[in-house]
Order: sequence, then structure tokens, then C-alpha cells
Amino acid sequence: MVKKVAGWLGGALLVLLLYLFLWPVPIDPIFWEPPAAPALDGDFAENRVLQGMELFATPNGRGPEDVAVDSEGRVYVGLEDGRILRYAADGSDPKPFADTAGRPLGLDFDNDGKLIVADAVKGLLSIGQDGAIEVLCTEADSEPFGFTDDVDVDSQNVAWFSDASVRWDHHHFMNDAFESRPSGRLLKYDSSTGACSVVLDGLGFANGIAVSPDDTYVLVNETMRYRVQRVFVRGPRAGEVEVFIDNLPGFPDGISTGPDGTFWLALYAPRNALLDTAGPKPWLRKLIYRIPKAMQPKPKRHPFVLGLDAEGRVVHNLQDADGANFSKSTSAEQVGDWLYVGSLAEPKWGRIDLSAIQ
Repeated sequence: MVKKVAGWLGGALLVLLLYLFLWPVPIDPIFWEPPAAPALDGDFAENRVLQGMELFATPNGRGPEDVAVDSEGRVYVGLEDGRILRYAADGSDPKPFADTAGRPLGLDFDNDGKLIVADAVKGLLSIGQDGAIEVLCTEADSEPFGFTDDVDVDSQNVAWFSDASVRWDHHHFMNDAFESRPSGRLLKYDSSTGACSVVLDGLGFANGIAVSPDDTYVLVNETMRYRVQRVFVRGPRAGEVEVFIDNLPGFPDGISTGPDGTFWLALYAPRNALLDTAGPKPWLRKLIYRIPKAMQPKPKRHPFVLGLDAEGRVVHNLQDADGANFSKSTSAEQVGDWLYVGSLAEPKWGRIDLSAIQ
């Protein structure tokens, strides 16, 4: 009897090992060795400032990844079911504004008061105040968008936006993390010509976009590389690319330009030690991919927003290390004294009065 049980267990173990190491998977990881994660001290010291946020529910929906505020102070958020809600300036009275029938992510207003939307499914959209939707573009350089993610419109009405990955759509964004195979793009839409073009490709999950106050450069977040790139698009340095800030303590998601020139950077969650360890081991990332999702690494509930100056130095550090009421911070937008914070997963968005904490 003991021999039978031992044989059964041995056979089961062999099947498990064969599955974990040999079962075909759709991902094709490459070698990447991330830098050692910085400690959460100094510029990144843990705190609980974001526990002071006011929170506003998104009725019958979740995932207000980005927040946009119009000239009248009204607040707009896009949800995972395709709806875009509009709130009164005080966060009350949420009402339907539009429905893209896709997944609205990045939001920004152009110079004509139209809401420009980076929709993960539908592409780059323009929505008038009557809720009418116009598709601006769905491809660039003959390559269809895989995952339209964020957008920022400059003073010349040019929309700069990101295509996070041409390999994976928004339902499978974690595959990009497992592969570590950069395929994201920074894109440009010129409203005067209707032309859409690629500015930079080969980005490690191109995410948040922020235009500099003088329109000379664009910041683009590389979520899976823990860094922000600065791409010069006008002036004497046009065409140059440099790292703006590197080796961040979390996954950079959204970024925006504040009224005083501060760049507000939202980190989705702190870095994961297992994912970092697996970086230079493609076989290990395949193994992790094969285990049940319930056992795979999960992002910590830890909203995290940094304020950066024009040289990429940290000047503000806002967190909630407990993550009791909010998590997966994906955007931070300053309007006046208010900092609005979005989340990819929560059924709510938040805001905090910066004048009360600085």
C-alpha cells in the first residue's frame, strides 16, 4: 500500500514538474536584469498622506484610471465598461457623459474643449460636449494600435499619446510584464492635418504621457522598465531622447504636468521582488505564468504619487502605505490646489487638497 501511494505521489509530482517547465505558453520572455530596487526611505520614505483623500464613488462601475477636469471645474472619469461619467465640481451628481463601447483610459481636453480619449480598444477618440464621439486614428505607420493608453494635448493642439504594447491588449497587459519584450510606442496626432505618426518605439510598456510647459519635450513612462523617458520634440534638441528618472520604487503609470511645472507621477504599486528576481531568468517567468493566477504575484495595495521637478528630482512624496481605502493609483492630475487621483481597479477616485499638506 505504501509503495502504491509513493508511486502515485511520484507520478503526480512528475506530471506537475512537466507542466511547470514544459507546458506551452503564449509568452516569449527575454532576458532583462532590473536594477536593485531602491528602499522606501529618503525621497521615497513611506507615509500615509493619501489617507487624507476625499473619495468619490463611480456608480455601478469601476476603474477610473484617469481624471480630467474641464474649464468649468467638472470632473470626468472613464470606466472599464466603456462609460465616461461627468461629476459636478465638488464631486457630486455623477451623470453619464458618453459611452465609447471600449475601454477609456487616458483623458485630456484639447484647446477646443473636446475631450480627447485614449481608448484601449477603440484608439484615439474626440468627444464633444454633446457626447458625440469621433475616432481620430486607430493606427500609425500602418501598425494598428494594440493598447492605446494615455494622452496629453499641448498648446498647439497636438495630441501626444501612448500605445502601451503592440503585442498584448489591455486584457492581457500582465503578459507584457512576464515577457519583458518592449514593444510600446509614443505617438503623435496633429489635429491640423489629421496625421498620426510614431515618434518613438521599442518602449517597455509605454504608459503615462506629459508635455512640458513650453511644449519642447514629452515625458513617457515605461512601466515595465521602472523609468520615465524624456523625448525632445521641438527646439534645438528635437529628436533627442534621454532618461528623465530611472530605477523607480514602483511601476510608473500615469503622469501629468501641474500648473507650476511639477510633474505628478502615479505609481501603480511598489515593485515586486519575485518579478525582479525573475527578470534575468526567462524560464522562471514562464514557470510563474503557468501557476494558477491566484498564486501569482499580486500588486500591493499601496497608492503612491511622486512630484518631480524639471530635472526629475523628487519634490513631493504622497503615499498611503496601508492601502486601506484605495489602491492601484494610475493617475494624478493637479487643478488649482486639488490633486485628483485615479485607479485602474477601484470603484472610486480621490482628490486631496495640496495646500493642506504642503
